[in-house]
Amino acid sequence: MRYIGGSIGRVFIVKIEHGDNLLDQLQNLAYQEELKAAVVFLLGEIKKASIVAGPKECTVPPEQVWQEFEDGREILGIGTIFSNQDQPELHIHATFGKGNVSLTGCVREDAEVYLVVEAIVLELTGVAVNRQLDPELGLKMLTIH
Repeated sequence: MRYIGGSIGRVFIVKIEHGDNLLDQLQNLAYQEELKAAVVFLLGEIKKASIVAGPKECTVPPEQVWQEFEDGREILGIGTIFSNQDQPELHIHATFGKGNVSLTGCVREDAEVYLVVEAIVLELTGVAVNRQLDPELGLKMLTIH
């Protein structure tokens, strides 16, 4: 385990509107506000999305299991924004529910907002972290300096 302490900087309350792409809007915020490190909380509704819902088997590197939906679901999610080669990069995990069925995974593509998604973004300051490709794992991983 490695860790680093820091502080909460700016706080952003974000309304992501019907028809918007969730990932694009959060990425735009990160660029506009020059966020290098942040935590993101999400709640609302998503019309459709493509997510990675675990590995097929626990191998390294993992073979990802992709899941998609287009039936409109509630979202409750949390994520991080860390720089990768000086560019902000999102890593968001969420649960999507409809009725008594839920799907959980890493939000990757085509996350279209249905009605609204509310996001709270907390900037993290005083932390020397970024996201770098780990060649052994085949994934971009958090690096603490």
